[in-house]
Amino acid sequence: MAQTTHGAPLWHDLTTPDAAQLVPFYQAVCNWTASEHDMGDYADFDMTNAGGERVAGLCHARGDNASLPPVWLMYVSVPSLKEALIQVDAHGGTVVDQRHPGFAIIRDPAGAHLALLEQPA
Repeated sequence: MAQTTHGAPLWHDLTTPDAAQLVPFYQAVCNWTASEHDMGDYADFDMTNAGGERVAGLCHARGDNASLPPVWLMYVSVPSLKEALIQVDAHGGTVVDQRHPGFAIIRDPAGAHLALLEQPA
């Protein structure tokens, strides 16, 4: 298993009311290919670059993502989510969502959102 570089971006998602509407835009602009990602009663999209690497997700603002703003959300690796959330609070940020163990969405003091994903060393 590869060593995790804490603080490294791991993934990017865009959550919008209609993700399917944006698929043609990102296919044309970024040369990405879309494949459906089953979410139960609907599908989000995994976007793949020309080299075959999954690089991003286009998500509908439904279910767990219903409250997310329509911005690109970067996921960052942290060694301890508990410690990271203490630092969020101590430095004027807000925990927006912590629905799953090891995962949280935060808002920084300027209002920007970021996802934290715990990946112990």
